[in-house]
Amino acid sequence: MSIDLTGKNALITGASGQLGRVMARTLARAGADIAVHYRGNEQKALELKQEIEALGRRCIAVQADITDAASVTAMRDRLLGEWQAIDIVVANAVIQYEWTSVLNQPAEDYRSQFESCVLQNVLLAKAFIPAMIERKQGRMIGINTECSMQNFPGQSAYVAGKRGMDGVYRVLAKEVGEHNITVNQIAPGWTISDRDRENNTEISEGYSSSVPLKRRGTDQEIANAVLFLASDLSSFITGAYIPVNGGNVMPAI
Repeated sequence: MSIDLTGKNALITGASGQLGRVMARTLARAGADIAVHYRGNEQKALELKQEIEALGRRCIAVQADITDAASVTAMRDRLLGEWQAIDIVVANAVIQYEWTSVLNQPAEDYRSQFESCVLQNVLLAKAFIPAMIERKQGRMIGINTECSMQNFPGQSAYVAGKRGMDGVYRVLAKEVGEHNITVNQIAPGWTISDRDRENNTEISEGYSSSVPLKRRGTDQEIANAVLFLASDLSSFITGAYIPVNGGNVMPAI
């Protein structure tokens, strides 16, 4: 069974990053036109834009600070000015920082995780969902993490941000469901990306031994889950937190 997103426009935040670029390529191959968001890496964004256009798809590379309301609004105005509609929003961007214990973690790291995990999604919802409500259709997909259920030492700022994100998504799903808009999260495990392939670090026996499928997932497997949630095959799924981690985390009923 193939998925056809022809005629759909998708925005992917952090699309120039390791996972985001694979999501962008995957949705483009399924027929979607892609808005490639980046914050600072314009070169990678423009390279990805060329790849997507080579597939016969339209593509806009757009810079924005996803933690700033005015910047997100400007991004929306540009995209809706050129394309009139954004059907799919994938909130993938996240601010990186060094993990350490609660007692040693700088307070600024908690602020940055709140901004990239919680505030990003609030701002994207405010910017793009009103037009989805008018059209009575839309998909909002957030990239969470298995860490939000593991609570391992050193993860506190990341876990706090992603758990806050989870709350926003669950409430939003109930608020906009009547408008035929679905709001879902994907929770990757420790995922193999191009960086691993370049550095020959795909194998981690310590981590893999804890995973029921006995391996790490790949960036393409995460992108496949995004593609599913972006498609009509997921039309009756909303408010879901879906681990894509080989069973390493299994939410309780």
